[in-house]
Amino acid sequence: MSVAIIGAGWAGMAAAVELAQAKIPVTVFEAARHLGGRARSVEIEGVALDNGQHVLIGAYRETLRLMRLVGADPDRLLLRQPLAIEYPGKFRLRAPRLPAPLHALAALLGASGLSLRERIAALRFMTTMRAQAYRLAADMPVTALLALHGQDGALARYLWEQLCVSALNTPAAEASAQVFLHVLRDALDGARAASDMLIPRADLGQLFPEPAAAFVRAHGGSLHVGAPVRALARSETGFVLNERPAPYTHVILALGPHQLAPLLDRLPPLAPLRRCVAEFAYEPIYTCYLQYPAQVAMPQAMTGFDAGTIQWVFDRGGLNGYKGLLAAVISARGAHQGASQEDVAGAIHAELAAFLPDLPQPLWSRIIAEKRATFSCRPGLVRPGNRTAVDNLYLAGDYTASEYPATLESAVRSGVLAAQLVQER
Repeated sequence: MSVAIIGAGWAGMAAAVELAQAKIPVTVFEAARHLGGRARSVEIEGVALDNGQHVLIGAYRETLRLMRLVGADPDRLLLRQPLAIEYPGKFRLRAPRLPAPLHALAALLGASGLSLRERIAALRFMTTMRAQAYRLAADMPVTALLALHGQDGALARYLWEQLCVSALNTPAAEASAQVFLHVLRDALDGARAASDMLIPRADLGQLFPEPAAAFVRAHGGSLHVGAPVRALARSETGFVLNERPAPYTHVILALGPHQLAPLLDRLPPLAPLRRCVAEFAYEPIYTCYLQYPAQVAMPQAMTGFDAGTIQWVFDRGGLNGYKGLLAAVISARGAHQGASQEDVAGAIHAELAAFLPDLPQPLWSRIIAEKRATFSCRPGLVRPGNRTAVDNLYLAGDYTASEYPATLESAVRSGVLAAQLVQER
C-alpha cells in the first residue's frame, strides 16, 4: 500500500499526517516551492508574513487536534480571546466567560450600538434557529434570511453580515444561508470555548504545514516541493504519476477545484466531476500590509472598519512583535479589484488615517491578492464528495461536500476524511 497526495495545502498535509500516523507509506507532491497552498507564509521586506490574515475559532476542533499532534502548540501560537467584534464608536460585542449558551445571550443583550428592539430581535432569531436545529426547508441568500426574521439596521450591518463575509468570504446578498447557519450553530451554540477567536501569533507556515511536514518525514513519509504532477493515469497495479513507472495504490487529489481538470483527462469516469467543479465561482481576499513607524499601534489586535474599502485591521505588533506593522483585509469581491495596488493601498491608508490621528505615511506597503481565495459559497451549490467514481482515488479540499464554508477547518476535515477512506480500503 502506497499513497500519493497531490497538493501540500492544509487539506493535503492533514491527510498526510493522518496516514503517516497510521504507518501507511505516503508521498506528498507540491508544485510550488512552499507548503500551505492558499494559506501559506510569504516573505515581505525580510519578514515572514501570510498571504492572507486568517482568524481561527475555538470550534476548529480538527485543526487544533492536528496542530497538537504535530507539535504546534495552539496555546503558544494562537492568541485566544472571547468573541469580540468592535467597530469603534459604532458597535461593540463581547462574549463574557459564562457557560454556553449564556455567553452568547449575554453578548447579544450587552452589545452596544444596538437598540433594545434589535437586541430582542437578535435573541428571537437565535432562539428560532435553534428550535429549527439550524436547518432551512430551502436554502436562500443570507440577506433574505435576515429580512425574513427582522434582522436589519445596525444588527444586520455590523453583526450578521460581517460574520457572513468573514466566515463564507461571500457577500451576504449572495451567500448561502444554510452554510451560514452551520457556522452560527458551531460557533455560538456550542461549548463556550467554541466561540473564542484564535488570532495567529506566528506565520501560517508555523501553525501547521511546516511542523506537519516534519511529522510526516519523521514517520517514514516523503515530501517533494517544486514537483508538479501534470498527468495521472490508471495502470494494472494502481496509479501512475507523470508517466513514471512506480505506481501508487491510492491517490488523494488535494488541489484547488480549478486545478483538477488536467489530472482528470485520462480518467473518463470523472467527467461529471469536471463538469461539477467547472460550475464553481470564486471570491478573492486582499491583504494589505502597511509598515508604519514602531510607535503606531491599533487599540486592539483586531478592529472592524465599515466606512470604505477594508473590513478588518490586525495589529501585527501586538500579535508577534512586528511593531508598527498593520494588516488590512478586504474579503470577497468589490471595486478594489479594478484599481491599481497603489490606489488600493492609498485608500486603505486614508481610512486608517481617519481612525488614527496624525498617522504618518507608511514606510512601505504591499498587497497580496489571492484571487481564488475561496469558492463563492452560494445557495444550492453542488460540491463533490471525497470519494470519486474511480476506485482508490479521493478528493481533499475545503470545497468538497460538507456543512462548512471554505475555511482552514473544512480543509483539514476533508483531508482527515480522505485519509480515513484510504484506510477503510
